[in-house]
Amino acid sequence: MPTLVPNTPYTGPVQAVVLDWAGTAVDYGCMGPAAVFIDVFAKFDITVSITDARQFMGLEKMQHIRSMCRLPDVGAQWEKRHGKAPDENDVTALYAQAETLMVRAITRHADPIAGLLPFVDGMRQRNIKIGSCTGYTAPMMEALVPAAAQRGYAPDCVVCSSDVPAGRPFPWMCYQNAIRLQVYPFESMIKIGDTINDIQEGRNAGMWTIGLTQSGNALGLPEDLVDVLAPGDLKQRLAAIATRFREAGAHYQVKGIWECLEVVDEIDRRLAKGDHPLRVWGSSLPRRFGKC
Repeated sequence: MPTLVPNTPYTGPVQAVVLDWAGTAVDYGCMGPAAVFIDVFAKFDITVSITDARQFMGLEKMQHIRSMCRLPDVGAQWEKRHGKAPDENDVTALYAQAETLMVRAITRHADPIAGLLPFVDGMRQRNIKIGSCTGYTAPMMEALVPAAAQRGYAPDCVVCSSDVPAGRPFPWMCYQNAIRLQVYPFESMIKIGDTINDIQEGRNAGMWTIGLTQSGNALGLPEDLVDVLAPGDLKQRLAAIATRFREAGAHYQVKGIWECLEVVDEIDRRLAKGDHPLRVWGSSLPRRFGKC
């Protein structure tokens, strides 16, 4: 058993990964929730763009709506349509609509992203536990978890934003995963996600972090549209996303979950040498993974 205050660096193996859901494990492009936010505001006669809907992705959903209401254009539209700036009562009303629509949408986008199931098999072979966390709430996850399980994905632990005092970027969902999975220390865990909020959550929890540039919210395209992008255009977009993730603190940036097994093994080797996620900022990483 580890001591409460280790006096030597942890040099053991990776013990657990904590995966985000939409855009990381299921729903390539994070299409389900983005469409819901546009539809919900439309019900209140407010037009929001896909950029407006996506920029707060990863947050707990009520906080996401609250953040959208603070956007200048949304506030101006609301005042014109409803005679006042949006307040907490309006946030609550928007969220009530969003919760119902979100349950329907996310179950239609429950297919595992290509590479997820082989990644899960790789974790099982390495005796690495699989946790998960999300900005979705408990009622939403009550619909998504069985839908994903029917398609072959069932992590060892599911923690949602309504299970903890506050969602991302606070580390509480990662901590709850550690408790339920009985994993310690935190540097033996890896947080994998597709938003800056995911990265900040993992960093705040003292975990290694992997940011996914292609499969998730940052690129925001379904797989069929990604496939028809000009290679140069795609490369340029992914490079810009990787830069943002790196600046947010991601230790590694890769395209999707299908590239994460190699990164897990790399982190495992780094741990064996005594590396720690809080002590490696600015150090050189293998070129194929970028730089932390």
